[in-house]
Amino acid sequence: LAKESMTLTRSAISSRPFRGVLRSLASIRCFAGTRNTMKSRSFRLGSRSCIGIGTNRLARVRELTVEGILCKPRRRRATVCRASRDVDWESWRGYAESLAADGKSAAEKEAPESAEEGEGEAQLLTALQGPKGGTVVLLTPVQKLTFTGKCQLTCLYGCVQVSGFIISQGQPEYSLFSPHTHSALTIEAVSHKQRVKTKKDSRTEARAILKQYLPLASRRTLLKKFSSACSIILLTHLDDTVSNFILSHQGYATLFTTKQKERRFCVTPDDLALTAIGIEQLKTEHGHVMSESSLLATEELVQACVEENDGCPVILVCGPKNVGKSTFNRHLINVLLNQIPCVEYLECDPGQTEFTPPGCISFFNITEPLLGPPFMHQREPHKMVYYGETTCEHDLERYIETVKYILCFCKREAPLVVNTMGWVKGFGLMLLIDIIRLLSPSHIVQLSVKDIEDLALLTPEYVQTAVGLHTKGRLQVKHKNMGLLGAEDPEQQEEEKDELYFQTFTGHKLLCVQCDFHGVGDPSSMRCHSNILRDLAILGYLSKMQPVDVNQSVPVNGLIPYQVPFHAVALWTIHSEVAPTHIMYTVNANWVGLCRVLEDFKHHTEGPILLTQTPVCDCLGFGIVRGIDMEKKMYHILTPVPPEKLRLVNCLLVGSISIPHSIFKNQPGIKGQTPYVTSAYNFEISGAGKIKLNKQLKRREHHKLH
Repeated sequence: LAKESMTLTRSAISSRPFRGVLRSLASIRCFAGTRNTMKSRSFRLGSRSCIGIGTNRLARVRELTVEGILCKPRRRRATVCRASRDVDWESWRGYAESLAADGKSAAEKEAPESAEEGEGEAQLLTALQGPKGGTVVLLTPVQKLTFTGKCQLTCLYGCVQVSGFIISQGQPEYSLFSPHTHSALTIEAVSHKQRVKTKKDSRTEARAILKQYLPLASRRTLLKKFSSACSIILLTHLDDTVSNFILSHQGYATLFTTKQKERRFCVTPDDLALTAIGIEQLKTEHGHVMSESSLLATEELVQACVEENDGCPVILVCGPKNVGKSTFNRHLINVLLNQIPCVEYLECDPGQTEFTPPGCISFFNITEPLLGPPFMHQREPHKMVYYGETTCEHDLERYIETVKYILCFCKREAPLVVNTMGWVKGFGLMLLIDIIRLLSPSHIVQLSVKDIEDLALLTPEYVQTAVGLHTKGRLQVKHKNMGLLGAEDPEQQEEEKDELYFQTFTGHKLLCVQCDFHGVGDPSSMRCHSNILRDLAILGYLSKMQPVDVNQSVPVNGLIPYQVPFHAVALWTIHSEVAPTHIMYTVNANWVGLCRVLEDFKHHTEGPILLTQTPVCDCLGFGIVRGIDMEKKMYHILTPVPPEKLRLVNCLLVGSISIPHSIFKNQPGIKGQTPYVTSAYNFEISGAGKIKLNKQLKRREHHKLH
């Protein structure tokens, strides 16, 4: 049994003769105690049913027995089995304890490498904690670090990639945010071009860099695995205002912690070094993996943006819900920022906005990478309109007018990325056709799910002939403008001139991307519901009101509001008609858009002032009407908008976007009843509550009893 190779099959190891050898060899005595007293314990292996251990543990016992005894010479084995005073009893004690230890079975050891890829990468990772609190991580060109949490990253040697953005040696530190509401971020080592260096020079440079962050023993451990193709990064604890404010609210305290089902049960010293700075390592499969078609599309788009043969490209990204449009946009913007200094971004999805609170259509100039979810990078727009709703199905015409208004301020001085809604059926498809004809994109990236046809291919031929909501296709226009005798009808052509004024379309290049991440296209498998993401975006925006010189987050009710006279601003509700006598009830304790209309209200001496229709105007920011003083005729408004911009505000728009419930619940220091929060509410009164339908839940089927 113990010849050149000690690899034993399961059939050989479980045979009857070999089982007898195991029993005879495992029956040993462990002696301990003083010279006069001696305690003994017998360890004897019986049948599997008698000893009551599992298959894995039994296989481990057999492997240890084979490795520790059978591979030794017979003469040594006979000597060991004799109970003499020369025996090293401590070694036998360790051997006896190892018989009961858990371990991998022979079947697990013989498993294919593909089953161990995720764990193999984690085991090879080298992470060492420094005396100053940071953690130094060594990554080979094939290694990845997928994590949940938040940290600051500095590249010490080589270069790494995060969400498509490359961070090289010498660049400033970047903040990384990886909550469990989105796919985990992945830090990936990439090949880097170094000037001609010898192996000795590379090690000398790495040793000099590590000297600032690690002690001598840790440096030696890391340099044993170092090569010139490796990358070394420094991860430090991140304490920022935005995340601290969000985490202080009820329900979001565990936002940056790992879900239980994704947690790794095998804890290594490397994991402890990462946990010390506030992140937890995950398997690579929990991070977002770009499909091959998305990588090819990104490469082609980057090449078109760098060359700019036909001017700055206009890239429109479309597809149904939950196919990864926002993730693709972030990755594309990050890859573009590796090559060019600025990327323009047009937000046409009021339900899932990237840089603003929900309900907005906006335009941005992006110069910094996006290394986190939308609620962690709320930014100042170049131009923004408050649409007031998360969907445009109730007012399609105003949606088109809003997009046209924003488009007038797009300078087209850099590549433009356009985000669209996931509504691609019925009127949603017709509206998408209008948007394409209005923007005339050079490239359309159509995201889809394999074997699911939610949207026809948006080829140039299809877009030219399809029927839009406010535009007509080329064939429809030709047939509609012909009279009975085949002659054109000038009167009808003049009537439809305004309707068809942006129907001209020059064509585009269609890039089809098939997404294959886990749960793609399935709303029930979303990591986080869209309502929660919208609340997080509002909390991220309101975090700008936090005082800079205060270490602890201040709740909203602890901030000082602005006082705005009634006659200084006009009021209007976007999503519904409200009687003038009830307008104050609508505005109080509500989320409002701080806008500027062209009309002047200086001649009004009293208020409130009401508009007659919903305007399409500039939105300068948002606020919360904390209270209304009817005696002094003042609105009390909380907002992060600076005073120089507040002087331009003359209109408050109320939409269907509501304040997150966590803000009302987080009002410490209140004695008695919490304002705007009550538990004594009668939902049985007609109209007391809104009926909410959860479309993700399937209707329960009731079977009749026969």
